[in-house]
Amino acid sequence: MKSWANVAQAFAVVTQREIRRVLCTDYRADRLGLQLVRRTNRGRRSRKKSMIVPARIAGKLPLLVSSSRSSIRAAGLPRIGILRNPNQRRRLVSGSAKMMALSSLESCNAEVIEVENSLGAVRPAAEDYAEEAVQALRDGKVIALPTDTLYGFACDACSSEAVNRIYDIKGRKHTSPLAICVGDVSDIERFAVTDHLPSGLLDSLLPGPVTVILSRGALSVLEKSLNPGLDSIGVRVPDSNFIRAVSRGLGRAIALTSANLSGQPSSVCINDFQNLWQECAFVYDGGVLPSGRTGSTIVDLTRAGKYRILRPGSAKEETVAIIEKHSLVEDEAVSQ
Repeated sequence: MKSWANVAQAFAVVTQREIRRVLCTDYRADRLGLQLVRRTNRGRRSRKKSMIVPARIAGKLPLLVSSSRSSIRAAGLPRIGILRNPNQRRRLVSGSAKMMALSSLESCNAEVIEVENSLGAVRPAAEDYAEEAVQALRDGKVIALPTDTLYGFACDACSSEAVNRIYDIKGRKHTSPLAICVGDVSDIERFAVTDHLPSGLLDSLLPGPVTVILSRGALSVLEKSLNPGLDSIGVRVPDSNFIRAVSRGLGRAIALTSANLSGQPSSVCINDFQNLWQECAFVYDGGVLPSGRTGSTIVDLTRAGKYRILRPGSAKEETVAIIEKHSLVEDEAVSQ
């Protein structure tokens, strides 16, 4: 039987199909880790709790394990640091699970090892990873992350190439506009006209599950290539610490849309769009979002003293109550 050190030193790409062939196992993933299920000759499945993964594949297939931010210490296993180069992360072990539970390995002190998917990496949506997400956006990459309503695809709104990439991933028509996300309510005036709104209105609505539609105006710093031909823009300040930290770190608007194929149900957990993970540089896991699949409430505030609900979303009643408290009245005009 090969040692942990032998396994850790054999670095190569291992596909999920190859691992299944050698281990004769299926991968049943959840947020707590990877459960190994042993196939029997009759096609039935029985749990094999004592299965030692590295020992079984040692000498058959090389395995590369990437540690989380804390180093792994085990008998005979050298310290494995974080791979800082994003290209290196793309060459890690393939598989649908992001975590491998190793509680059955008595020789290993670490209970969990982070596992990468084939082209991107699944990370917790924790502020410790915000800098990594910011760098990916600056590099023109697309990431997936949670908001306060749904999971979304995000990119730098100033990168036309990245914006086009989002349209391609979703299979969405380029005539369908994207919203932007900013870190704080005070940032909105950089991208849209707000001086016609009652004082305190935006601060009462945001952060929260609301998308406000505002006019861009001549002073907007938004790239003209974003939603060309439209003189309005949807703006979000989600009530979610991670995406707001990323927005602040980027210092520019984030283009944001739901993480799903166009026309398909929206995503409330990362497994809902698992078929699209490989399209993202990183997928940030914030667990199951509780607001359902209705998304944010969209309200048009482009006209002074008027409002119009364009999509009820998850907070229509609360949104209308706040708006009318600030003396706006519903605009009954039919959209053109």
